[in-house]
Amino acid sequence: MRTYFKSLRGKLVLFSLAVIAGISLVSNVYAQESAPTEPEQVVETVSVSIVETLNNEVGLSLDTVWMLLAAMLVFFMQPGFALVEAGFTRTKSTANILMKNFLDFMLGSLLFFFIGFGIMFGEGGFIGIPNLGCLEGLNPTDLPVEGFLVFQTVFCATAATIVSGAMAERTKFHMYLIYTILISVIVYPISGHWTWGGGFLMASEGWLERTVGATFHDFAGSTIVHSVGGWVALVGAWILGPRIGKYGKDGKSKAIPGHNLTIAALGVFILWFGWFGFNPGSQLAASGEENRVAISHVFLTTNLAAAAGGFFSLLTAWLKYRKPSLSLTLNGVLAGLVGITAGCDAVSPWGAIIIGAICGIVMVFSVEFIDKVLKIDDPVGASSVHGVCGFVGTLLTGLLATDGGWFYGGGISLFLAQLVGAVIIGIWAIVMGFIIFKGIDVLFGLRVSKRVEEEGLDVYEHGETAYN
Repeated sequence: MRTYFKSLRGKLVLFSLAVIAGISLVSNVYAQESAPTEPEQVVETVSVSIVETLNNEVGLSLDTVWMLLAAMLVFFMQPGFALVEAGFTRTKSTANILMKNFLDFMLGSLLFFFIGFGIMFGEGGFIGIPNLGCLEGLNPTDLPVEGFLVFQTVFCATAATIVSGAMAERTKFHMYLIYTILISVIVYPISGHWTWGGGFLMASEGWLERTVGATFHDFAGSTIVHSVGGWVALVGAWILGPRIGKYGKDGKSKAIPGHNLTIAALGVFILWFGWFGFNPGSQLAASGEENRVAISHVFLTTNLAAAAGGFFSLLTAWLKYRKPSLSLTLNGVLAGLVGITAGCDAVSPWGAIIIGAICGIVMVFSVEFIDKVLKIDDPVGASSVHGVCGFVGTLLTGLLATDGGWFYGGGISLFLAQLVGAVIIGIWAIVMGFIIFKGIDVLFGLRVSKRVEEEGLDVYEHGETAYN
């Protein structure tokens, strides 16, 4: 053996074994003791950063598309309101009603962009600073400010258009134009600043939270949008007075049937559909598990409340008037939708059914009370559906919210916050509605002449009719 390793071949074998052993030893030591090299760390860090950036960009893009899609659905509610109002009123003023719905959105879009958006979301205490068409610094979200403006614009237009139905068939068109301007730049944006704009009703550690221990909760606008429009509508209809022939000499109310319940029913279906943008869209995001669960929950609660509102208003009307009234059922669906809008994110599905049912029942009695006791002529029931049921739904959120609700062991704080917030905004809307409509009535005259009302506003106000 010794002779073999002294030979050339043996020496080569020994050398090869030594090299292999050395490489193996170095490899083991390196594997056990050494950390990844700095270039590897850099590559890994860069890869993670790229993935996070891409995920964030995709998420923001998805959220933006969702917000804009929701804005489209809320915009589609405008023709829904137009059809409901036209169907519940008489043929001779249909063109006037349709024109007012277009006017609400056209003027609302321009004026909210120019002034109202800044008053609602700008810096300031009682009100924000008017933006005068400049959008810089007015975005409370990570989404594009242009898209957020569009989303808020369609909500402003909804608040404005609620009033047109309550004042239908007897209001001067050019006087209604003044109202649309004022609600788009003053009434809605200022109360919106107190709430969604970060004001004292919703601000963390703000006046309301310091006072009652909770902030006002109105997820999509039962009070902020619907009650504002409903209370202004009630005041406007009161100042305007009833339609000719609505009340007899004995003071009893006489029915003035709408000319087309078919298009009114279509309008309610459109509004029900559009509400799936109104409520779930207020989440303003769809990416990520938290957001997709949230919008799914809001979809469910919104639909259940609408169904319960329609069904229980049908039952109430059937028991009270011995007939299952279609018109009251249609308004019952809307009552359920309005009522759930404040707490659609905060209540359980069963809570949504309870809210919808209560609002549907309350709406039936409210319509009768306003008509027969207060003697206020509201042809479409807007003040009951939006004003009363918006108020009721806001209060019920303080009882039925699964996190903080009185009935869920959260104490009375949230309920008090809901009551105080709804009352403050209600008083604001009523007072401003009185100032606007009373001022217009005294200075210029709010109501058309007797002849125009009897023959219809279409020809005299617009020079054309909806039906020929």
